[in-house]
Amino acid sequence: MGTASLCFATPQQPSPPGLSPTQLKSLSLEQLGEVEITTVSKQPEEVWQTPAAVFVVTHDDIRRSGATTIPEALRLIPGVEVARSQSGAWAVGIRGFNSGFSKDLLVLIDGRSVYTPLFEGVYWDVQDVVFDNIDRIEVIRGPGGTIWGPNAVNGVINIITRKAADTQGAYAQVAGGGPVDRFIGELRLGLHPRANLQLRLFAKGFNRGPEQNPGGNPYDQWHQERGGFRADWQPTTRDSVTASSVIYGGKTGDQNTIGEFFPPSQLVVDGEQIVSGGDIVVRWDRQLKGNSDFYVEGYFDRTIRATSQFTETRNTEDVDFIDHLASLPRQDLILGGGLRESPSHLVQTQATVNFLPSKINNYVYSLFAQDTFRLVPRRLLLTVGSKFIYDHYSGWGVQPSAQLLWRPHSNTALWTSVARALRTPGRLDRDLSLIGNVTPAGPNGPIFLQVEGNPNFVPEVLIGYGAGLRQLLWRKLYMDVAAFHNQHDNIESYGGPAPLFTFPTNPYPYEQINIQFANGLRGVSDGIEIAPDWKPLSWFEIRGSYSHVHVALHSKPGFDQEAYAYGIEGSSPHREASVQGIFTLPYKLEIVPDYRFVSALPAGHVPSYQTADARIACHVERHLDLSVSGRNLLQPRHQEITGDNSNLVGIKREVVAGLTWYW
Repeated sequence: MGTASLCFATPQQPSPPGLSPTQLKSLSLEQLGEVEITTVSKQPEEVWQTPAAVFVVTHDDIRRSGATTIPEALRLIPGVEVARSQSGAWAVGIRGFNSGFSKDLLVLIDGRSVYTPLFEGVYWDVQDVVFDNIDRIEVIRGPGGTIWGPNAVNGVINIITRKAADTQGAYAQVAGGGPVDRFIGELRLGLHPRANLQLRLFAKGFNRGPEQNPGGNPYDQWHQERGGFRADWQPTTRDSVTASSVIYGGKTGDQNTIGEFFPPSQLVVDGEQIVSGGDIVVRWDRQLKGNSDFYVEGYFDRTIRATSQFTETRNTEDVDFIDHLASLPRQDLILGGGLRESPSHLVQTQATVNFLPSKINNYVYSLFAQDTFRLVPRRLLLTVGSKFIYDHYSGWGVQPSAQLLWRPHSNTALWTSVARALRTPGRLDRDLSLIGNVTPAGPNGPIFLQVEGNPNFVPEVLIGYGAGLRQLLWRKLYMDVAAFHNQHDNIESYGGPAPLFTFPTNPYPYEQINIQFANGLRGVSDGIEIAPDWKPLSWFEIRGSYSHVHVALHSKPGFDQEAYAYGIEGSSPHREASVQGIFTLPYKLEIVPDYRFVSALPAGHVPSYQTADARIACHVERHLDLSVSGRNLLQPRHQEITGDNSNLVGIKREVVAGLTWYW
């Protein structure tokens, strides 16, 4: 009641300055299909005109959810599986194949890939932004390799920040008070030094506590600090130039199991991962005649991660060019190319963990073309295209696609697609050497298991078929339905049989079993995703989602990898469901309860769970907002996934208060 009384104290205050109407209320259901997205074709297009399973989380959706991390915001998207394994680690997947590094997803921030070739995925702990700077998160569920290239296999997540012109003035937010989210602080200053130049300066820091770990050991507490700028310049009416940069640093708590030779043992080590890095991105857009345009984007990204097992320093340089030819009769042609160089240097700090060679350049060169044929303008569209990539591990690869969109009338869209996508090998597949103590006392001493990279590992292949429907009914109910059938080949597994070697070292003789990664699995995955949105009243909206996925893998001839297949099949939930209510009440009071259900993960012995979040927010006075968010409210703690250290961590219930000031 204290929160409500503060809200009711100022019923006539005007809207906060600088915020658009869509930041103060929900989009109308008609507007949902008119939202422009860029991730599907690297060009703006309406959701109604998109022949793919896409979903857009807006700035306002994120604010209402109370999410404080990128993975938490992704829980709003149907078909996206998010599981927290410890305070600073998540497994994020789309349509199955969930893992701690999201190796089948391509994750981007303003078009900059945050994929690391070392572990073939994403370090989720260092993917962060000032949340009020986010304009939207666009997600493709399904292959996106034709546009984005390798590793866009099961989906693409593109986090897009707001223009500097949309973040003018001063902004500050502090939140915290929970056992995990102890403190989060954000600062921003928007400047307009010239009529054609806008600037944004920002900083963010947080301190997060541990989740409920076995034995109560708080090894996973962590903190980070970051700061940066964005500048938008319009030198002419046809040109725009954007430059942005971020630097960050911090420590992420972790726990690892490490093999030791002398004396032979298996150690459990608590160790902070020291993380730091930064990036700079520059983009030039130019408008041409007849709605044609082109852009060039380049970025430099540096990451450093020092763990208890190794230290890696990686520099990534990337340049992309897109030429959009919109003046052709009944055609919309997009041509592009790119090159990425990603040299890294790894220093081994633990004898039983290594990647060889220690210095390597993971490079990718690409060309692509995509053409949309307007068979019946704005009614029937056929899109065909292909990406051609060359990387130093695999050589040439081809990722073609074809999509068909039919709009029988303005409030209905049906689409179908087929595409081929590749997950190219990384250092984990090819260069790893990881040794662990399996049996403390064998007949000839302890037995160690060595997992090795395979120099002959080839790309994983997906052939994906999809179809979907978007429908607006009676202006009060919006439905988005997508179904898919995927065929998978060359899926990662172990090879075999594993040879046994004897090492009569003195005074600690031991034996060692060597196994290599291999492309030993193939199979299928099928599923459906349903996302209804019902707005019966102007002040009340209810959103839901349901997704079902079934993965069935089997060994290829010459392999016996059923146990590995079961580990993949049972590491993603078969069913997920969520319901969110949005109450926009008088006196600027907003109440948003959110319920979700996630089915069990049998491979990790994780039971199904259901929980709920809730957020209450109000506009206290002209320049001040107050909010209280509760997360995981239905039980003191619950488990979501088994972490890389094999611990089943309890994700805690918490309540977080927030205060936002803007001028």
